[in-house]
Amino acid sequence: MGSNSKRILLTGGAGFIGSHLADALIRRGNELSIVDNVDDFYASSRKRRNLQEIGNAGSYQFFEVDIRDRDALRKAAERATPEVIIHLAARAGVRPSIEQPALYESVNVGGTVNLLEIAREFKVQRFVFGSSSSVYGVTNSVPFCEEDLSIRPISPYAATKLAAELMCYTYTHLYGLAAICLRFFTVYGPRQRPDLAIHKFTALIESGKPIPVYGNGSMGRDYTYVDDIVAGVIASLEYAPDPKQPFEIFNLGNSHPVRLTELIAQLEMATGKKALQERLPEQPGDVPITWANIDKAKRLLGYAPKTAMEQGLRNFVAWYRSSINSIEPS
Repeated sequence: MGSNSKRILLTGGAGFIGSHLADALIRRGNELSIVDNVDDFYASSRKRRNLQEIGNAGSYQFFEVDIRDRDALRKAAERATPEVIIHLAARAGVRPSIEQPALYESVNVGGTVNLLEIAREFKVQRFVFGSSSSVYGVTNSVPFCEEDLSIRPISPYAATKLAAELMCYTYTHLYGLAAICLRFFTVYGPRQRPDLAIHKFTALIESGKPIPVYGNGSMGRDYTYVDDIVAGVIASLEYAPDPKQPFEIFNLGNSHPVRLTELIAQLEMATGKKALQERLPEQPGDVPITWANIDKAKRLLGYAPKTAMEQGLRNFVAWYRSSINSIEPS
């Protein structure tokens, strides 16, 4: 059976990255089941709309389940009988995690353990975990490399993602589960969460309101277009890991950090409007730069990001303008 026809259980499929991945998996011919609790971290109507749009790609099973509820997860798995689990569901965001660390731990670590238990119980062939560049924390070695073991996360969100990666490794060691952790670098594009910078800045520029600029604007982010991330996730399904040690970590980024000042200038070009700026102090938990070394993903996954920032921002602004009247405000 080829990987295109495998039964896949995708958690977080109603979200930004998950909904794009769901589209791609259905179009590949995968038998897809989505688990999502459609929580209200941002307007749940956006997630319901994403689920409707996924339906345009083809049919799928949907389970409205919280990953902290192991019994409900098991019932979903019994119906989906997955051969592969792609686990993207998470409580996201650096700043909110500082306010609610226990919530982040219960969803991002406890929920991941529940899914690893499901993977073990159902003898899943592969477990793909959506991790984050935030695990690297503040480090002097740039670009960030998967082999760097001296990483020190500086927010509860980042710490929960690193803890979940370690759990994946532990299940590989104990049970031989093939696990791949993908560290996503600042993903953007249509359907992006409204709390993220590109979405938030676009909304403010479009409405003539000032955008908050924390620090001196020199903070750099390795913005990666969502289609390139989806291509990397799909490549990880094709990858054949070492059977003796079937655990891998890959950076999925663009490997081209963009300063905040440069991002604002590019958004001004994409919108055709001048941005008003409000200078604010630096935020706790924010790292000064993210920058992916993607050599390993290029070599082993054939990963090659294709979307230039200018094009990606034009795509986002076009989506934002077309959707602004049909989605309730965040």
